[in-house]
Amino acid sequence: MHFARFFVPLQAVMRYQSNPQGEYDHYVAEDSQPLLEFLLANVRLSRTKVKATLQGRGIKVNGKVVTQFDFPLQKGMKVAVSKTKRNQQPFQSHYLRIVYEDRWLIVIEKQPGILSMAAGHSTLNVKSLLDDYFKKSHQKCTAHVVHRLDRDTSGLMVYAKDMDTEQTLEHHWHEIVYDRRYVAVVSGEMQQDEGTIANWLKDNKAYVTYSSPVDNGGKYAITHFHVMARTTEHSLVEFKLETGRKNQIRVHAADMGHPVCGDTKYGNGDDPLHRLCLHAWLLCFYHPVTQQPLEFETPVPAAFRHLFK
Repeated sequence: MHFARFFVPLQAVMRYQSNPQGEYDHYVAEDSQPLLEFLLANVRLSRTKVKATLQGRGIKVNGKVVTQFDFPLQKGMKVAVSKTKRNQQPFQSHYLRIVYEDRWLIVIEKQPGILSMAAGHSTLNVKSLLDDYFKKSHQKCTAHVVHRLDRDTSGLMVYAKDMDTEQTLEHHWHEIVYDRRYVAVVSGEMQQDEGTIANWLKDNKAYVTYSSPVDNGGKYAITHFHVMARTTEHSLVEFKLETGRKNQIRVHAADMGHPVCGDTKYGNGDDPLHRLCLHAWLLCFYHPVTQQPLEFETPVPAAFRHLFK
């Protein structure tokens, strides 16, 4: 499936002249198009600065503050761009970056070492960082957890901004998400180029997930794999999930005799990068409200690639 194109080609617009002493520059849209495309074509700011101005509540459409970059402008709408909020810094964090945001959901890329949500006495988690960002950007919403990545797994995640969107994503996850892939550095040289592993996964009393070739009362799990690169010591492997079970990739990699490097729970002690070498690089889903297909991808981490030069 091709990447979803949200933005139509640029249309001609007319600049609306206003009092030069005012704190806003004013424009009028001559055609219908998404707000971000309009701003990039008419305001002499970089994409980063434009998005920062949106997040800083520095854009008004017909007198009302708009923060959604995909807001659908209609012909004749008046757009006001703040002169004072253009230099505000966009969201910045060592632990995550915002990949996409609209009024219903937010997609982020998280770094290893941070939890998806609070657990126990730990305070460092993605949800709390997003809630703080929403508060500082004057958005009346909180981050609702839809799915999780392990603390030491990096990559793409989606959070809902309201309970209705969260419920739609949670109850229809398998119909909404149509492609979800990870890349991992695993221990040893894998001989097969590609294949599928499927079995039943269940937690024991110590919360360690174990597999069984026959139904053990757990959940059936299917993982497809494709080897991207090899050395005599390691393999770079793409994993595509057909099901999304707890620790599925880590357990299935170990089942194949090639555990994920840096995995202290299911691994063999092979730890070349001093981290769990698992990254969620691709996430494709249908928008729970608009039904528009959304596809997001991130590069294979540079440290992973370095092992296979």
